[in-house]
Amino acid sequence: MTTAPERTADLYPTRGTAEVITPRKDPVVWSQPGTAGPFEPSELSDFERDGFFAIGELLTAEEVAVYRAELDRLVLDPTMRADPRSIVEPKSQDVRTVFEVHKISEVFAKLVSDPRVVGRARQILGSDVYVHQSRINVKPGFGASGFYWHSDFETWHAEDGLPNMRTVSVSIALTENYDTNGGLMIMPGSHEYFVGCEGATPKDNYKRSLQMQDAGIPSDEVLTKMADKHSIRLFTGKAGSATWFDCNAMHGSGDNITPYPRSNVFIVFNSVENAAVEPFAAPVRRPEYIGARDFTPVR
Repeated sequence: MTTAPERTADLYPTRGTAEVITPRKDPVVWSQPGTAGPFEPSELSDFERDGFFAIGELLTAEEVAVYRAELDRLVLDPTMRADPRSIVEPKSQDVRTVFEVHKISEVFAKLVSDPRVVGRARQILGSDVYVHQSRINVKPGFGASGFYWHSDFETWHAEDGLPNMRTVSVSIALTENYDTNGGLMIMPGSHEYFVGCEGATPKDNYKRSLQMQDAGIPSDEVLTKMADKHSIRLFTGKAGSATWFDCNAMHGSGDNITPYPRSNVFIVFNSVENAAVEPFAAPVRRPEYIGARDFTPVR
């Protein structure tokens, strides 16, 4: 484990007295052209332009069955339900999310270090990477709530202290994503503009934000302008499909009122050259199981 570096200049002000739009100051793809990795050059170009890239089959059906069984085991384990790393759905009182799964589970630890997964992260970020956050998400049918529009980097910058936009996420589907069961929505190209949101960060904001996000939410006016400019893409796909997306992409998801559950494993890779410092717009750090302070590279 390494220690956090000194606080750096704040390139992306947020949580102030007014909403502020800041053009992106960082690259989207940090590696040099021609860098070897799972992505083809054209795929990296698409990622750079849109802020995301979807893969129809990252995992085989056999692999999905292994990861799905491990997800079910963790969600149904009474010990895990009592663990602070587990988040409970407000309506059903079922486990909705389990954080730090790459440390809890050897099965998910192997997924994190899979070359198809970590290799793409290194290729995008141009360096060794560590896991800033990992979690499994369960979005059961008949009423699981969605997450409102937001940029992950806004929270990771404000509350976790990530200095630069050198972080990438992958959401791997463990059930089929239909166009009706609360799937991921992203505004293509929105990653080029940072929305600094209005309002201070409440104390222990993370406890509420993991169930219903309030702080760090853009205004309706800004979201409307961004949607008009960038459009909205809804992601569907079979179990085993995956979506890579930039840390600053504006995204969200709707409620799932269908009978069909939506479950996924979500891994956030951060460059070892972008290690977290003290929060830029929050009174205290979030817990390490949400925003890691262990900067050990994935091997």
